[in-house]
Amino acid sequence: MAEILIKNGFVIDPSRKINGDVMDVAIKDDKIVEKVGSGAKVIDAKGKVVMAGAVDVHAHVAGPKVNAGRLMRPEDKLFKSPDAQEHYRMEMGFSIPSTFKTGYDYARMGYAFVMEAAMPPLHSPHVHEEIHDTPIIDEAALPVFANNWFVMEYLKNNEIDNAAAYVAWIIAATKGYGIKLVNPGGTAAWAWGLNCLGINDPVPFYDITPAEIITGLIKTNEYLGLPHSVHIHQNSLGDPGNYTVTLDSLKLAEGVKARNKFGRDSVMHSTHIQFHSYGGDSWANFESKAKEVMEYVNTQKNITVDLGCVTLDETTTMTADGPFEHHLNNLNHLKWANVDVELETAAGVVPYVYDKNIKVCGIQWAIGLELGLYAKDPMRTFITTDHPNAGPFIRYPRIIKWLMSQKAREATLDTFKYKDKVIDATNIHGMDRELTLYEVAQMTRTGPAKALGLSHMYGGLSAGLDANVGVFDLNVKNMPSDPEMIEKALLRASWFIKSGQIVVKDGEITGHGNKRTVWVNAKVKANPQVTRDINEKFLKNYTVGIGNYPVWDALAPNPLVIDIDAEA
Repeated sequence: MAEILIKNGFVIDPSRKINGDVMDVAIKDDKIVEKVGSGAKVIDAKGKVVMAGAVDVHAHVAGPKVNAGRLMRPEDKLFKSPDAQEHYRMEMGFSIPSTFKTGYDYARMGYAFVMEAAMPPLHSPHVHEEIHDTPIIDEAALPVFANNWFVMEYLKNNEIDNAAAYVAWIIAATKGYGIKLVNPGGTAAWAWGLNCLGINDPVPFYDITPAEIITGLIKTNEYLGLPHSVHIHQNSLGDPGNYTVTLDSLKLAEGVKARNKFGRDSVMHSTHIQFHSYGGDSWANFESKAKEVMEYVNTQKNITVDLGCVTLDETTTMTADGPFEHHLNNLNHLKWANVDVELETAAGVVPYVYDKNIKVCGIQWAIGLELGLYAKDPMRTFITTDHPNAGPFIRYPRIIKWLMSQKAREATLDTFKYKDKVIDATNIHGMDRELTLYEVAQMTRTGPAKALGLSHMYGGLSAGLDANVGVFDLNVKNMPSDPEMIEKALLRASWFIKSGQIVVKDGEITGHGNKRTVWVNAKVKANPQVTRDINEKFLKNYTVGIGNYPVWDALAPNPLVIDIDAEA
């Protein structure tokens, strides 16, 4: 039995309200324990920070749109790829890294779990093949539902029990984790070259609105009692003035209480909210509305958000929001890929450069950081880049540096060609709040684990939790005056123990750990109508038979299955 003792580190564990106390962390097999024997391997963490493995609540790391991005952007593989480590697989790619580089880079930063944020149900086998191929990090995937023909038909008739039965079947068949909404109704409209920019715009041919889809899926989620809330990418992403649509969407959760046994309080997670916090009515008067959006979020205890921070890189955008990607291609005239996925969803892929010499990009950069700095509850506000849409996930340490250091923010602002115009359109200049490492741990570990309903495994260092522990070369008693040291330390952990195994030492990969795929098995009472509807529509509309639809167990070895009984 493997035993490890991490001694004398500055422990930061918001799950137990521990903030920099010098303590030991003991590990036996794949769990954190109270103590270990005298023969345990000792890691001296004196002068260093010890935190739980981080949890990424939203990223695009596996599946057909990710692979489409790799295919259409061979140039992405030609820069910023490190030399291969001996005995480990070749790494390649920057904004859309290979599966191997994805696992290795997350591990180097001390991440234990990532949520693939948009899984097209029909293509779920592809998603799980790539998850299976990604080393070290645990993963789960959210099937998309907000433009699904079955869902829209059931919800327009207010048939929540039928919607729940269908959703439960999809989650089980795809080995998914929860309910993802992308541009509700708008992606379905895109099949006819249309869109839904507001929550009351009718979805063509379906006699339903985005507001009804959002409300219905919140009810469906709570009917099932799923571990995670609905996970929503709102309408009108990326449009000037869209903050009003965002607020309209968020208000649909008012008064709704969570029904689950997993400790989450939220009934809605609003993702990459930077892209939804825009003012103005054109790119000419584009401005930040981060303050207005976060003032509302701060008052709503049943809403969580992630930031979607722009990192000022060349990247590759990809989303199930097909009309948005067409709009983006009309702006930059670069490559564009588009696909419709039968009765379920759509997707698009477009390269993009967030250029410091472009005013709009500077404002977007500021908005993401403002949202984090305005947040009053870091346990409900999580650090993301909507990888790779606003930038690659390997920039998380850079975002943390910006959030922790006004000096670093001002230094970046000084590099902008249109600095004065960015300052006029935002509030970032002069914002003197600097997040603490404790707040960062809330935003990257304890908070997202709770929101996902995974606090019983991730996000803390209590005995009984999974043994995912990172050691970082930061001294909380003498935080570096040079903010670059924050980014450097968090980009390459001194040590990272994943599932009880040492997988990183001095920033280099040393092992592959016990990787797992996490999914939910939601049980509902047999529903003959839904069974009949599924069989009829598969015969009539799908290009595959129903027997070829579910994900095979072989695609998800070493699974962690969370059982839900909706009738309980």
